[in-house]
Amino acid sequence: MNTAPHPPTVQISLDLTDLDEAIETAALALRAGVDWLEAGTPLILAEGLRSVRTLRDNFPDVPIVADLKTMDGGYLEAEMMAKAGATHVVVMARAHEETIRCVVKAGQDFGCKVMGDNLGCPDMVAGGKWLEDLGCDYVIHHIGYDERRGIAAAGHRMPSPLDQLREVVAAVNVPVQAVGGLSLEQAIACPQYGAPLVVLGAPLTIDADAFKTADGNLEDSLRMICKAVHEQAAL
Repeated sequence: MNTAPHPPTVQISLDLTDLDEAIETAALALRAGVDWLEAGTPLILAEGLRSVRTLRDNFPDVPIVADLKTMDGGYLEAEMMAKAGATHVVVMARAHEETIRCVVKAGQDFGCKVMGDNLGCPDMVAGGKWLEDLGCDYVIHHIGYDERRGIAAAGHRMPSPLDQLREVVAAVNVPVQAVGGLSLEQAIACPQYGAPLVVLGAPLTIDADAFKTADGNLEDSLRMICKAVHEQAAL
């Protein structure tokens, strides 16, 4: 069982391609009670590390995850993200072992936490454990966007990170985050699986196809979600 104490935490993934919209959405999310901001991969691709710097300038005391999904050049990428203001960086389990070690070393050198992402691992549980063994501070248990859609298009049941979430949590002693096609109800329930880091992004609050904020009253929805997550006891 995962014994790492971590309070239930809500992270919003700013999977947007417009920086002004991302800043506006981040401010709204923080008003609603969100704890962490994520510069999503689409935002970093569209705006570069300027997106991380701008988030840091606007929200100086908020944890910021830079989801660059590092696969190579680990030390330099982590250093650049940390210097831009990121408090957390993401490295992929399918990267070379030395890349993961380099990201961990840069995290130590520049005061940045490392989140290891097991997307695409043949054995997701072993992938999570391997990331912890290499020094990652968190494990992201992740079923990818393309993978989910491709399997569903072939007529098969869409895989969910909840399928093996309890097994991943049991295999590691660092906090776990589940990502990939969760409904609002499933995301809110993640702390009950032992995964205290609840991430909200596409398609929960961001339009997964257009990469813009979803229609509807996002702030009220986020406030309800944050209240539901924060009221849960940390496992």
